[in-house]
Amino acid sequence: MTLVIRTVRITRRGAVRLTQLFLLPVLLILLWWWYSSASASYYMTTPGEIAATFVEVWFSERFFVDVLPSVGLLLTGYALAAVLGTTLGVVLGLSSRMRATAEPVLEFFRAIPPPVLVPLLMLLVGVNTPMKVALIVSGCIWPILLNTIEGVRSVDPVLADTCRCYGVRGRRWLTTLVLRSASPQIMAGLRQALAIAIILMVISEMFATTSGLGFSIVQFQRSFAIPEMWSGIVLLGLIGVTLSTLFVQVERRVLRWYDGVRAAARDE
Repeated sequence: MTLVIRTVRITRRGAVRLTQLFLLPVLLILLWWWYSSASASYYMTTPGEIAATFVEVWFSERFFVDVLPSVGLLLTGYALAAVLGTTLGVVLGLSSRMRATAEPVLEFFRAIPPPVLVPLLMLLVGVNTPMKVALIVSGCIWPILLNTIEGVRSVDPVLADTCRCYGVRGRRWLTTLVLRSASPQIMAGLRQALAIAIILMVISEMFATTSGLGFSIVQFQRSFAIPEMWSGIVLLGLIGVTLSTLFVQVERRVLRWYDGVRAAARDE
């Protein structure tokens, strides 16, 4: 009997969770379907037509020619920004003198919108993959860098003194105290950078290129292939949702200790 009750509760929780996940998207799709069906505009395509076009366009060689290279470009730029931002953030967060020296320069470059760097990068690097990666890095590095600096600066001084008393130094001190204490803010910066990476990936493929997801969407728009254009936009959204879901899973594993500390603090 207890097992049956437990199974029913799990089933109910699963049903509630599925309803929470899909209720709003389904309502929005139905609203979109109703509006597009009633609209006489050529540019408003019904979800049914977009779904059929999606399968036709992206379940083909375009997936390997345009989508996979774009995702690889996105992940490469994001990974480089994560390594550079975290490394520089730790260095600057640990040294107040270096931070004070670098702050004016960092504020100057942070204020420059990454898309305006495209002409400069095209001149310096060329119209190629390194230019696209450099553009993604130029935008993604800032939330990671700034959040890492603040996370390192906010390390509990009591914990720092405790590590010093117990002789915890060097690499162990860096990984056990500094990086772990700063990890919630580092992960927050990485989450922000992920959304920026998707935007800059699309922008980087809109200039002097002949392939990629961004290039395809622009070409569809210029040739008035409206269902194909909408299908590319939907694909971008699905890529964003997939990457965000994967990131949440990684974040939960990395911050499991932090969630445990917060849960213990609430119970006190």
